[in-house]
Amino acid sequence: MAKVAFIGLGRMGHGMAGRYLDAGFSVALWNRSKAKAEDLIARGARWATSPEDAAIDADAVVTMVADDEASRAVWLTKDGAAATMKAGTLAIECSTVSYRHVLEMARVLRERGIVYIDCPVTGLPDAAASGKLTLLVGADAADLERARPFLTPLATTIRHFGAVGSGTVYKLINNLMGAIQIAGIAEGLAIAEQAGLDMKLVLEAVETGVAASPQVIRHSRRMVERNFAGATFTASLRQKDAAYAVALAESLLRDAPIMGRAAVAAYDRAKAHGPDDDEGKMIEIVSRPKGDTAS
Repeated sequence: MAKVAFIGLGRMGHGMAGRYLDAGFSVALWNRSKAKAEDLIARGARWATSPEDAAIDADAVVTMVADDEASRAVWLTKDGAAATMKAGTLAIECSTVSYRHVLEMARVLRERGIVYIDCPVTGLPDAAASGKLTLLVGADAADLERARPFLTPLATTIRHFGAVGSGTVYKLINNLMGAIQIAGIAEGLAIAEQAGLDMKLVLEAVETGVAASPQVIRHSRRMVERNFAGATFTASLRQKDAAYAVALAESLLRDAPIMGRAAVAAYDRAKAHGPDDDEGKMIEIVSRPKGDTAS
């Protein structure tokens, strides 16, 4: 029975860890809050006292944490996973982190004989729980083949973009484009609301017109109806991803206007308004309430 250590049981990680149990793996878990692991423990997972404890004897360690700081903490601190990982063990970073961080982690772990691949994901929490994610992989081809048995329980699609770091590059591009679109949706709908347009007709036109996209279709109606039940992605996480992407853009597109800067600024406001709220609530920041005539 293959052994997996899974670290990080947030909106996405919880469902992903459950997929390894569904697939018959031996699973050790660590999360800052044990409460999020209780149902998985009841299904047969082992609760670990630290990332180091989770990684003991694991064939692969999978992380799904918030950012560079959290990733560094679960891998490299004195009780981090790398402290007990054997040479040749797979380190699979599913977290969305910065490109610079991925390259640093790959270098440090490679020096310890650990095989590090970046494998950020796309998909919503229901896709994580049902094994229908898309994985965006950066890895040597041979390392990907070794890792594939640990990736297939999670995904219907595995996209290999090239060497370590390339999966993260695409994930940051993807999430930056999403940030630009969602900020644009909020602004466009706010203009329509303040101009007094028939919002039912606006939604019909937006959802069927040339500006429609999965992001537009997913968010426009929720924004107009101010219906944010079942948050899909928080303002704080999108702001973090967009900021990482803009840093990468600034290193590569030296003389170009970086549209993402405006999106980051919009998400700075959304994060300040409600960091753990659904990102669609940006509409509440942009559009004045009815009856508010303030300039």
